[in-house]
Amino acid sequence: MAEMVAELEHARKVFGKQVVLEDISLELEKGQILGLIGPSGSGKTTAIKCLLGMEKLDAGEALIYDKKMPNRKVLNRIGYMGQTLALYENLSAKENLTFFGNLKGLSGKKLDSEIERYMRLVNLEGKLKDIVNTFSGGMKRRLSLAITLLAHPDLLILDEPTVGIDPSLRQSIWRELRHLSEEGQTILMTTHVMDEAERCDKVGLLVDGHIFALGTPDELKQRFDADSIEEVFLKAEEAKDNEI
Repeated sequence: MAEMVAELEHARKVFGKQVVLEDISLELEKGQILGLIGPSGSGKTTAIKCLLGMEKLDAGEALIYDKKMPNRKVLNRIGYMGQTLALYENLSAKENLTFFGNLKGLSGKKLDSEIERYMRLVNLEGKLKDIVNTFSGGMKRRLSLAITLLAHPDLLILDEPTVGIDPSLRQSIWRELRHLSEEGQTILMTTHVMDEAERCDKVGLLVDGHIFALGTPDELKQRFDADSIEEVFLKAEEAKDNEI
């Protein structure tokens, strides 16, 4: 039986009078890559924040490693990359990597090796000495991804990790993510890139705060009689519009 890593159980979240999540249930097994897709404002980022305990649920429960979130010990096992990047702009890339690596218990040759590996992955190996406030937005996201991958956290939670990244680099990043999942790391991510959703083990389609569909890419394509996840997305939106 697969080990359960994270769960949202009948999660509900309201901001003011707006219901952002309504009865959301998700399960994430060890070594699995689960992708959340959906239109802007559909609740993907809120779902992630509620799972982490960054936003308090109005109903339901968020569990990671069988612990109700937030839980400080559990957070030590998680690598989180949000849409708002937590970088020290006046420090160099290497100083940022060293600081966050130290927080994760890395130091010395092990830290240097990890920094080299992941800065090469995100194609920033020549920018280690550069001050972060000189980086473009895309470069900052790539640096943030490298920091998140340091120390191989048991659970990776990535909110739009490849936005603004060119297709060839996305291919390299996805090869690494698949390698990490095969090594037993678990990955939850949001994406707007439909071909990335095809690479996930499971895909959850959020529409207006509801899980409209959830399954493997092949299951969803069969259910919606579609040739791609992009076509699934379009047909799901059309079906939702017809319900209104």
